[in-house]
Amino acid sequence: MDMTPIAIPIASRTSRHPSRRRVLGAGLGMGLLAPLAALAEGKAGGYPVRQISFIVPFPAGGSVDAMARQYAEPMARILGVPIVVENRPGAGGSVAALAVARAKPDGYTLVVSSQSSHLANPLTQPKVGYDPIKDFENIAILGRMPNVLVVPASLPVRNFAEFIAYAKKHPGQLNYGSGGTGSMGQLNTEMFKADAGLDITHVPYRGGTLLVTAVLAGEVQVFLDNLISMLPHIQSGKVRALAVASEQRVAQLPDVPTLAEVGYPQLNMSSWTGLAAPAGTPAPVVQALFKAVRQAATAPAMVASLQDRGVTPPEEMSPAAFEAMMSDRLKRFGEVVRKTGIVAD
Repeated sequence: MDMTPIAIPIASRTSRHPSRRRVLGAGLGMGLLAPLAALAEGKAGGYPVRQISFIVPFPAGGSVDAMARQYAEPMARILGVPIVVENRPGAGGSVAALAVARAKPDGYTLVVSSQSSHLANPLTQPKVGYDPIKDFENIAILGRMPNVLVVPASLPVRNFAEFIAYAKKHPGQLNYGSGGTGSMGQLNTEMFKADAGLDITHVPYRGGTLLVTAVLAGEVQVFLDNLISMLPHIQSGKVRALAVASEQRVAQLPDVPTLAEVGYPQLNMSSWTGLAAPAGTPAPVVQALFKAVRQAATAPAMVASLQDRGVTPPEEMSPAAFEAMMSDRLKRFGEVVRKTGIVAD
């Protein structure tokens, strides 16, 4: 008898043909079932057998694109197939996210997700066209990026407490900047404003580069967003970091407290970049991808590389725990959107 192993396609969670599987199983000898089961467990029933695509919702060169490329090479080695990175920018990340939500759920088309594509956009774009939980299998976090509260060096405050006192003494006289109406920078700062009882005015900018320039020029006096873009300017003394939104203090700014330390633990939420597949992707395929992410993420070279870029290596968070975290943030920021009426441009 020819004992060459064969790969049996994995039925998805919503397979319409369970009877076919029963007939197949009944027709196979018990001696053949054991090696087949071992093969399926070892490589998710033959997955992967061809190229995988990482769809990035933003242009090349940004932080999400960099994360995708950083993981593509080691995960390709682990999975044994090529992984290509494809940039599909548009609508703040919604174009790529919608394309992947509608893709075949076979594990070969994945989106490198972010808080923009999977949190801000679904909350602030009425016609976004996808649900970040129902339309995806959210596989794993690739990295966390601390947010930071900064002010221009010219603002006469030295720490967080002095800033709060100054802002309350000058209601309506301070501006905060974000990367656009409906961006995570706006959602983060509006939540901060509400919790701290501040009256500061939103000034949206078309993209992060213009925003950074505005902060350095003092056009806006408050910035609460991704640390990576501001870290060189903090280190040069052009802007002052007052607090970081991170689970712990960041190595590059050891003297800057977390928002939890200054009395706002509910705001201590770092940004994240993740990996997601279309809903209905078979569970063994999701697990194979999750394991590949974890193996890549825990390699010493990867840990060092992420930390050099100001990214916190991801903790071991299961797909279910990842989705629970996302659901919690969608609820919390959804309250901000409902109270402020924010609608993306």
